[in-house]
Amino acid sequence: MEILAGRPGSLAQQVLEDVGRYRYKVFVETLGWDLVTEHGLEKDQFDHADTLYIAARDDDGHIVGTARLLPTTNPYLLGEVFPQLMGGSAPPCDARIWELSRFAAVDFNATHGGAMRQFSSEVATQLLEKAIAVAAEQGAQRIITVSPLGIERLLRRGGIRAYRAAPPMIVDGHPIFACWIDVDERNQKALVKTTH
Repeated sequence: MEILAGRPGSLAQQVLEDVGRYRYKVFVETLGWDLVTEHGLEKDQFDHADTLYIAARDDDGHIVGTARLLPTTNPYLLGEVFPQLMGGSAPPCDARIWELSRFAAVDFNATHGGAMRQFSSEVATQLLEKAIAVAAEQGAQRIITVSPLGIERLLRRGGIRAYRAAPPMIVDGHPIFACWIDVDERNQKALVKTTH
């Protein structure tokens, strides 16, 4: 498996299109989210020249996982779309806090079961490891993310120090919450231990 990371200017156009197609398949077709799409690609107002993308590809070049990092000093998903998940606190606006969004690790080329059974915790863990490393390179000390409740189990299983910003809420029929993840040596070591 190969994990790529970069802004649109440093990633091949084909990779960006593959990420958009993959996100459409995960978030629109599989999860049924009502998102803006065009030509089978999922892309929103937070996908722009400064967005940092992380993409995992299998040995055949197929996307098997994605993530997106945005600084909270610019408009970002939690701050603009889901501020209620902060439980009355203001969404962060700090160069040391980055948002992780559009995180997915589903291998649609796997030969077993339905898409949700094709969720790969190995890919998810490696994506998270890379996301934390890339965020750290940008000066981040913490990551905030809008996540389904199930992500807590993945984080705990990986020994990741993460905690809720506020109680979960039901949004469009889905239980989600804002989750803090520390960008620190302990979490980086926990992820490396899990993946190596």
